[in-house]
Amino acid sequence: MWAPCLNSKQQILMNTQNKNIAETNQNGLVLKADQKFGESDGQLTNSTHFDGVTARSCKYLEGHPRQYRFDAKEGVFNINGVEKLGRTLTFQPIAWRIFTDNILNMGTKNWAELFFIDEKNCLSAVLFHGYSVDNIFRLIEPLYYDDMTLADVVITATADKKENNKIQPKGVYYIAQFAYKLGDPARTAELKHYAQQVKVFRQETLTDIANIKTAYNYYNPFYSEQPTATSEQPLLARVD
Repeated sequence: MWAPCLNSKQQILMNTQNKNIAETNQNGLVLKADQKFGESDGQLTNSTHFDGVTARSCKYLEGHPRQYRFDAKEGVFNINGVEKLGRTLTFQPIAWRIFTDNILNMGTKNWAELFFIDEKNCLSAVLFHGYSVDNIFRLIEPLYYDDMTLADVVITATADKKENNKIQPKGVYYIAQFAYKLGDPARTAELKHYAQQVKVFRQETLTDIANIKTAYNYYNPFYSEQPTATSEQPLLARVD
């Protein structure tokens, strides 16, 4: 029988990610999506642009985000399995879920599904599974103790080569390693606000029996009567 590859510490961590991270300045005032504070004079000004494009104009066909993929056999990231991007991918998550499910004809696995806005202002998604999911938890832990979540940082995922010498010829595969730096506060506030205005999910990976461990700003159409989770916390999922 298959069992999730999570240790007890990771399971506890998943189920305790329930803090709301408010978009505030040092004075405790809530920033709206179109506002920021000047670093020099502390004055509140409007800033409605995200990399030159209004955040609300992000391209998103509901339920069908642009697909970024991690090829664990070749060790590269790509778009739609066609456009190769190299061995690293940098992005700031706006929503995610970590879950176990049998999807994409790959059997039951641990998955991490991260949503972000790419350089072309498209709402996008990338999936990781297996040991890469374990590495995401190693990223979540220090953030949790600093009262932050993945939505507060810019992540760089890097393909890390592994070898299996127990078989001949030896097997070569890749897992994703993750590093981060703090996101720009104004951009982070804008992205968080945007994520709460849209229904973020991927139809292709959605089932009604997924065991969702933790989620943030993720919309589940099977439970549309429930509000979208805006803090990192478990969502209800039926297990038959």
